[in-house]
Amino acid sequence: MPERIDGFDASIRDERAKVGSAGIHIAYHRLGQPDAPAVLLIMGVAAQSIHWPDEFCHALVERGLQAIRFDNRDAGLSTHLTDAPPPNLPAALGGDLSSASYTLSDMAADTVGLLDVLGIQKAHVVGASMGGYIAQTMAIEHPERVRPLVSMMSTTGGMRVGRPAPEVLREVFSGPPATTREEVIQMMLRAARAVGSPGYPVNEREVAARAGRAYDRCHDPAGAARQGVAAIASGDRTERLRRLAVPALVIHGLADRMCDVSGGRATADAIPGADLVLIEGMGHDLPPGLRLQLAERITEFVWRVERTMPA
Repeated sequence: MPERIDGFDASIRDERAKVGSAGIHIAYHRLGQPDAPAVLLIMGVAAQSIHWPDEFCHALVERGLQAIRFDNRDAGLSTHLTDAPPPNLPAALGGDLSSASYTLSDMAADTVGLLDVLGIQKAHVVGASMGGYIAQTMAIEHPERVRPLVSMMSTTGGMRVGRPAPEVLREVFSGPPATTREEVIQMMLRAARAVGSPGYPVNEREVAARAGRAYDRCHDPAGAARQGVAAIASGDRTERLRRLAVPALVIHGLADRMCDVSGGRATADAIPGADLVLIEGMGHDLPPGLRLQLAERITEFVWRVERTMPA
């Protein structure tokens, strides 16, 4: 069996489905038995389905669940809104949201549309980074489709919490834009060093291989910027999170330099009854040494909800 250098099995084939009224095509992978409780995995800005490593997904499947990972709109092999107005991140950060092509509500509707296509009425929804924003929005706007919510290394959208360390963006994005495959790989290696988990060594060979695979699937900086503007345009979710009535688990690293731990704490504080797990040495990634621990915590929470809540 060939070595999976980047933690992802190349033999797993992408499937695509047209979802929702917007007609977005979503590329996805479905792992495990289709009658097992469904765990829907939502990734963050510029990330793709392949950023959920096989090791993590298979750990969920081995514990009796099915794992569904997919590319958000404007990422990977899903629809890219190439005809949309040019995104202007600096303007959006300054309060001018006129370049927003869509919001997190649209991205949450995409996930609901994917569940419709797959014939899944309710899913255990797990979001990482901006994926956590989408998962939170899905729980707010489509609570009937969410069994529990798991928000990882994410925040509420409030501007005073979950901020990156001041030097992080400079460390990751300094210099001219990365355009070639090798430049993108080197940028992702810088990012892994800057925001990775200091308590769990990064596998740079794996990071480089995954970055190359992501580039080969689709490299679209404008799409990533559209996602970023969407997140900014969607505003602060805190007050709406206070009205949630779904079980919630919030996981955050105490060493997260991209999304400060204050974001995780604020999320757990806002959601009634939310469980908060803070992990020493965890940054803003899913390093090899943490994958099984995270899968075990999520699985334990999912099965607790399955035992105590009616379907």
